[in-house]
Amino acid sequence: MAIQDLFIKNMVCDRCIRAVRQDLEKQGYQVHRIELGKVTVEAPHIDLLAIANALEEQGFELLTDRNTRLVNQLKTLIIELIQSGRIMQLKTTLSDYLALHMGMDYAHLSHLFSTSEHVTIEKYWIFQRVEKAKELLSYRELSIHEIAIRLGYSSVAYLTNQFKQITGLTPAAYRNRSSSDRNPLDWI
Repeated sequence: MAIQDLFIKNMVCDRCIRAVRQDLEKQGYQVHRIELGKVTVEAPHIDLLAIANALEEQGFELLTDRNTRLVNQLKTLIIELIQSGRIMQLKTTLSDYLALHMGMDYAHLSHLFSTSEHVTIEKYWIFQRVEKAKELLSYRELSIHEIAIRLGYSSVAYLTNQFKQITGLTPAAYRNRSSSDRNPLDWI
Protein backbone atom coordinates (compact mmCIF):
# COMPACT_ATOMS: atom_id res chain seq x y z
CA MET A 1 0.00 0.00 0.00
CA ALA A 2 1.21 3.49 -0.86
CA ILE A 3 0.84 6.37 1.61
CA GLN A 4 1.19 9.94 0.41
CA ASP A 5 0.71 13.46 1.69
CA LEU A 6 -1.31 15.63 -0.66
CA PHE A 7 -1.24 19.41 -0.46
CA ILE A 8 -4.44 21.07 -1.59
CA LYS A 9 -5.10 24.73 -2.34
CA ASN A 10 -8.38 26.46 -1.39
CA MET A 11 -9.18 24.27 1.63
CA VAL A 12 -10.21 27.08 3.95
CA CYS A 13 -12.96 25.68 6.17
CA ASP A 14 -14.49 22.56 7.71
CA ARG A 15 -16.85 22.15 4.73
CA CYS A 16 -13.82 22.03 2.45
CA ILE A 17 -12.32 19.29 4.60
CA ARG A 18 -15.55 17.27 4.41
CA ALA A 19 -15.81 17.75 0.63
CA VAL A 20 -12.21 16.67 0.03
CA ARG A 21 -12.57 13.66 2.35
CA GLN A 22 -15.77 12.53 0.60
CA ASP A 23 -14.20 12.94 -2.82
CA LEU A 24 -11.06 10.98 -1.94
CA GLU A 25 -13.01 8.21 -0.22
CA LYS A 26 -15.31 8.02 -3.24
CA GLN A 27 -12.21 7.42 -5.36
CA GLY A 28 -11.23 4.54 -3.05
CA TYR A 29 -8.55 6.22 -0.97
CA GLN A 30 -8.27 5.70 2.76
CA VAL A 31 -7.86 9.09 4.44
CA HIS A 32 -5.51 8.79 7.42
CA ARG A 33 -5.31 12.47 8.34
CA ILE A 34 -6.92 15.58 6.95
CA GLU A 35 -6.48 19.23 7.89
CA LEU A 36 -6.69 22.52 6.07
CA GLY A 37 -4.45 22.26 3.02
CA LYS A 38 -3.09 18.75 3.68
CA VAL A 39 -4.38 15.18 3.41
CA THR A 40 -2.60 11.88 4.03
CA VAL A 41 -4.07 9.07 1.92
CA GLU A 42 -3.40 5.37 1.46
CA ALA A 43 -4.22 3.10 -1.46
CA PRO A 44 -2.61 0.34 -3.53
CA HIS A 45 -1.97 2.93 -6.25
CA ILE A 46 -2.25 6.71 -5.97
CA ASP A 47 -3.32 8.38 -9.21
CA LEU A 48 -2.38 12.04 -8.78
CA LEU A 49 -3.88 13.06 -12.12
CA ALA A 50 -7.28 11.58 -11.24
CA ILE A 51 -7.14 13.19 -7.80
CA ALA A 52 -6.17 16.56 -9.30
CA ASN A 53 -9.01 16.42 -11.84
CA ALA A 54 -11.62 15.48 -9.23
CA LEU A 55 -10.44 18.19 -6.85
CA GLU A 56 -10.42 20.79 -9.61
CA GLU A 57 -14.11 20.07 -10.31
CA GLN A 58 -14.84 21.21 -6.74
CA GLY A 59 -12.66 24.33 -6.89
CA PHE A 60 -9.58 22.86 -5.21
CA GLU A 61 -6.09 22.48 -6.63
CA LEU A 62 -3.58 19.72 -5.99
CA LEU A 63 -0.22 21.35 -5.30
CA THR A 64 2.82 19.51 -6.57
CA ASP A 65 5.48 22.25 -6.67
CA ARG A 66 7.43 22.55 -3.38
CA ASN A 67 7.41 26.36 -3.29
CA THR A 68 3.70 26.50 -4.07
CA ARG A 69 3.06 24.02 -1.25
CA LEU A 70 5.10 26.14 1.18
CA VAL A 71 3.17 29.29 0.26
CA ASN A 72 -0.11 27.41 0.66
CA GLN A 73 1.01 26.13 4.07
CA LEU A 74 1.78 29.69 5.14
CA LYS A 75 -1.68 30.82 4.03
CA THR A 76 -3.27 27.91 5.86
CA LEU A 77 -1.39 28.71 9.09
CA ILE A 78 -2.56 32.32 8.91
CA ILE A 79 -6.17 31.39 8.16
CA GLU A 80 -6.24 28.77 10.93
CA LEU A 81 -4.79 31.24 13.42
CA ILE A 82 -7.45 33.82 12.57
CA GLN A 83 -10.40 31.43 12.28
CA SER A 84 -9.56 29.56 15.47
CA GLY A 85 -9.51 32.70 17.60
CA ARG A 86 -6.04 31.76 18.90
CA ILE A 87 -4.64 35.17 17.98
CA MET A 88 -5.35 36.33 21.53
CA GLN A 89 -3.10 33.57 22.91
CA LEU A 90 -0.27 34.31 20.47
CA LYS A 91 2.70 35.08 22.70
CA THR A 92 5.13 35.81 19.89
CA THR A 93 5.29 37.77 16.65
CA LEU A 94 3.61 36.45 13.52
CA SER A 95 7.02 36.05 11.87
CA ASP A 96 8.35 33.92 14.74
CA TYR A 97 5.12 31.89 14.83
CA LEU A 98 5.31 31.10 11.11
CA ALA A 99 9.04 30.34 11.17
CA LEU A 100 8.56 27.97 14.10
CA HIS A 101 5.62 26.13 12.56
CA MET A 102 7.25 25.88 9.14
CA GLY A 103 10.69 25.01 10.51
CA MET A 104 12.28 27.55 8.20
CA ASP A 105 13.90 30.96 8.33
CA TYR A 106 11.29 33.73 8.17
CA ALA A 107 13.31 35.80 5.69
CA HIS A 108 13.23 32.87 3.26
CA LEU A 109 9.51 32.32 3.80
CA SER A 110 8.79 36.02 3.35
CA HIS A 111 10.75 36.19 0.10
CA LEU A 112 9.08 33.05 -1.23
CA PHE A 113 5.61 34.32 -0.31
CA SER A 114 6.13 37.79 -1.78
CA THR A 115 7.57 36.39 -5.00
CA SER A 116 4.71 33.97 -5.43
CA GLU A 117 1.76 36.08 -4.26
CA HIS A 118 2.97 39.61 -5.11
CA VAL A 119 1.98 40.71 -1.63
CA THR A 120 3.87 40.50 1.65
CA ILE A 121 2.93 38.05 4.39
CA GLU A 122 2.09 41.03 6.60
CA LYS A 123 -0.32 42.47 4.02
CA TYR A 124 -1.93 39.04 3.55
CA TRP A 125 -2.29 38.83 7.36
CA ILE A 126 -4.03 42.21 7.39
CA PHE A 127 -6.35 41.22 4.51
CA GLN A 128 -7.35 38.03 6.33
CA ARG A 129 -7.98 39.82 9.62
CA VAL A 130 -10.12 42.44 7.86
CA GLU A 131 -12.14 39.69 6.13
CA LYS A 132 -12.72 38.02 9.52
CA ALA A 133 -13.71 41.40 10.97
CA LYS A 134 -16.24 41.80 8.13
CA GLU A 135 -17.67 38.39 8.96
CA LEU A 136 -17.95 39.20 12.66
CA LEU A 137 -19.44 42.62 11.94
CA SER A 138 -22.09 41.10 9.68
CA TYR A 139 -23.22 38.73 12.47
CA ARG A 140 -23.88 41.75 14.71
CA GLU A 141 -23.19 39.66 17.83
CA LEU A 142 -19.98 41.32 19.06
CA SER A 143 -19.10 44.94 19.67
CA ILE A 144 -16.31 46.46 17.60
CA HIS A 145 -14.16 46.46 20.74
CA GLU A 146 -14.77 42.70 21.21
CA ILE A 147 -13.93 42.08 17.54
CA ALA A 148 -10.69 44.04 17.91
CA ILE A 149 -9.69 41.92 20.90
CA ARG A 150 -10.66 38.65 19.21
CA LEU A 151 -8.54 39.54 16.18
CA GLY A 152 -5.52 40.54 18.25
CA TYR A 153 -5.65 44.28 17.69
CA SER A 154 -4.21 46.40 20.49
CA SER A 155 -7.06 48.90 20.16
CA VAL A 156 -10.26 49.69 18.30
CA ALA A 157 -8.41 52.58 16.67
CA TYR A 158 -5.82 50.20 15.21
CA LEU A 159 -8.55 47.90 13.83
CA THR A 160 -10.45 50.90 12.46
CA ASN A 161 -7.33 52.26 10.74
CA GLN A 162 -6.48 48.97 9.00
CA PHE A 163 -10.13 48.24 8.20
CA LYS A 164 -10.61 51.65 6.60
CA GLN A 165 -7.37 51.34 4.58
CA ILE A 166 -8.62 48.07 3.06
CA THR A 167 -12.36 48.72 2.69
CA GLY A 168 -12.64 52.50 2.62
CA LEU A 169 -15.13 52.30 5.49
CA THR A 170 -14.93 52.27 9.25
CA PRO A 171 -16.10 49.06 10.94
CA ALA A 172 -19.19 50.92 12.21
CA ALA A 173 -20.06 52.17 8.72
CA TYR A 174 -19.51 48.69 7.31
CA ARG A 175 -21.81 47.15 9.93
CA ASN A 176 -24.52 49.68 9.09
CA ARG A 177 -24.47 48.86 5.37
CA SER A 178 -27.35 46.71 4.23
CA SER A 179 -25.36 44.25 2.10
CA SER A 180 -22.06 42.55 2.79
CA ASP A 181 -19.15 42.75 0.35
CA ARG A 182 -17.07 40.00 1.90
CA ASN A 183 -14.73 38.04 -0.32
CA PRO A 184 -14.40 34.25 -0.17
CA LEU A 185 -11.22 33.37 1.72
CA ASP A 186 -9.74 31.55 -1.26
CA TRP A 187 -9.96 34.75 -3.36
CA ILE A 188 -7.61 36.62 -1.03
